[in-house]
Amino acid sequence: MSLFSTFLLAFSMSSDAFVASLSKGATLHRPRFAEALRTGMIFGVVETVTPLVGWALGLSMAQYVAAWDHWIAFTLLLMLGGHMILEGLQRDTATPQPRTSRHSSLRLVLTAFSTSIDALAVGVGLAFMDVHIVWTALAIGMATLCMTTLGVMLGRVLGTIVGKRTEIVGGIILIGIGSTILVEHLGLLA
Repeated sequence: MSLFSTFLLAFSMSSDAFVASLSKGATLHRPRFAEALRTGMIFGVVETVTPLVGWALGLSMAQYVAAWDHWIAFTLLLMLGGHMILEGLQRDTATPQPRTSRHSSLRLVLTAFSTSIDALAVGVGLAFMDVHIVWTALAIGMATLCMTTLGVMLGRVLGTIVGKRTEIVGGIILIGIGSTILVEHLGLLA
């Protein structure tokens, strides 16, 4: 996978976390950078670990599905991208919640895990490709850290406006990456 594809994958994987962080920022009373960074670090660590776990699971199955690996990666990314697009189109604006100055760590970890299930599935798909999984996982984690930190800071102002569109763009990017994998593997590009 090229550096550009890794970059796109990392930022598309962070779009769910960005959307979640917008809502987290929207519920904070005057979010400070330290709280935004704390949230970003929690989300970043979770998003780094989940593709590694998915990759390990996928690798254990590689000998059984090597002939179909490109189709598996394409299907997973197509489904995940489609799901993200549908969620982005269906997500309604959240009702205002009482503002707090800090979210609990447990709540942040649970939210981070729920937004990283797609990274777990992508990790399974990456097991069938020639990628350096540690660098890819670190790229996903760093992109998530940056996007989540930014999302918390922007949350109060932009949460309901940008949230849906970000998830839709992330879904389109995932579908594009899956299509590229399939086209490259089938040798349709000369």
